[in-house]
Amino acid sequence: MWRYPRILAHRGGGTLAPENTFAGLRRGMDYGFRAIEFDVMLARDGVPVVLHDPYLGRTVSGAGHVFDYDAHELAQMDAGSWFGPDFRGEPVPLFVEYVQYCKARGIWMNIEIKPARGFDRETGDKVARITRAVFADEIAAGQLERVPLLSSFSLAALESARDAAPDLPRAILMSELPPGWEPLARSVEAVAIHTNHRHLTPALAKVVRDAGFGLFCYTVDEPVRARELLDWGVQAFCTDRIDLIGPDFA
Repeated sequence: MWRYPRILAHRGGGTLAPENTFAGLRRGMDYGFRAIEFDVMLARDGVPVVLHDPYLGRTVSGAGHVFDYDAHELAQMDAGSWFGPDFRGEPVPLFVEYVQYCKARGIWMNIEIKPARGFDRETGDKVARITRAVFADEIAAGQLERVPLLSSFSLAALESARDAAPDLPRAILMSELPPGWEPLARSVEAVAIHTNHRHLTPALAKVVRDAGFGLFCYTVDEPVRARELLDWGVQAFCTDRIDLIGPDFA
């Protein structure tokens, strides 16, 4: 069952702003989006930060691994200059501040748990506990459509998130669905399957839906392809091309 928004801005602002930043969030909002996907990992001190890569150099100026730095050090680094001079000095967001910012503005979140190697369980636990604390009132009121969805490629991270916050919804990420995908999804009590649209077929989409899972695809940037996927029964997807595919795309 998919109770959430249909179209999500990938990493906040897609191709129009530096990914996983407050600037990206604001750009997505400028285009009408109130639903996003973003990534979270732990800094050296165990504080979660909003980043995709486990190393610096692509989107964050610097060198080394994210785990070489404490969160307050990462928050002072430049996560915007790589995209363009207008974004120079854009900081690496702390996860808790990012989530609070989104909640205050009615932005629904698909939070991808992106653990560094060897820190799957710790990351899943920390992200789940913080998210649950921020949305405790909504969970208590049964307003699950407003509660973020946690997703990950890491089964261990999802197991840890389930154990830490069983009332938070979870989705399992699989680039392509392997044999035995359904028992894996049920082992973490996933409500949805998130998969690469390039590996999906109409028949496979039907199998997922018939099994009772929500079906989400990443990252869909062509309107013709988006319509095709929706026709197959895909219920939601994220896009980098927020300038071509808007939040009300049908």
